[in-house]
Amino acid sequence: MQHKRYYNNKICLNVLANSIENAKEIYHTAEGHAVIGLLASNYTDVDKAVDDVQLYGEAIDRAISLGLGGGDPNQWKMVTDICRKVTPEHINQVFPAVAYTRACVQNETSHINCLVNPAETPGYVNIATGPMSAQEPAVNIPIRSAITLISEMGGNAIKLFPMNGLAMRQHYVKIAEACGEAGFILEPTGGITVDNFEEIVSLALEAGVPKVIPHVYSSIMDPDTGITRVEAIKKLFKIMKKIG
Repeated sequence: MQHKRYYNNKICLNVLANSIENAKEIYHTAEGHAVIGLLASNYTDVDKAVDDVQLYGEAIDRAISLGLGGGDPNQWKMVTDICRKVTPEHINQVFPAVAYTRACVQNETSHINCLVNPAETPGYVNIATGPMSAQEPAVNIPIRSAITLISEMGGNAIKLFPMNGLAMRQHYVKIAEACGEAGFILEPTGGITVDNFEEIVSLALEAGVPKVIPHVYSSIMDPDTGITRVEAIKKLFKIMKKIG
């Protein structure tokens, strides 16, 4: 991702939009320190998805995050099929498909995160997040080992999902500390709200995480229209400026 995407080179919002107009409002309110998520699960046609990535990208300086959709492992191939035709600035992927995705984008620079689940034991994560592996017993490994494997596969960040806000605070802190020690980007996802945003991002920065990409989705969206509320973006950006 472009360095300018991060506020103070530390924090970048990841949010959804229900239209190009909504995306533009979000992007400008965050002064460019945001990427807008387009979800593979919303498409059945690769070309339509490619068109939207291009159209939205033209409107907001290519600040697009191609997502799975609720962390759905069955969307991993749709993501890669889209990436063969257009390269979003930010790409979400499950652990087993990171290397495949890096090969599909045919570059070393695109940002590809790697979805892992919090494990029951603090300091460990479950890497069995693919469509088949997720149906089998969890594969829990130390977070440092996960970071090393993700790096070797060409990934750029840990996407920790589902977090359920701060329900697993101790686990989150351990993972943040490991990312800080390794100089690795962390993307906390799931249950993040305007109310807990400051603590979640602050914990990561205090642990030495170099860059944080918090995914803030349904909590700031109008449930009837799907519009991401610009007032919420204003509040989140104010918090970013306070702690960043």
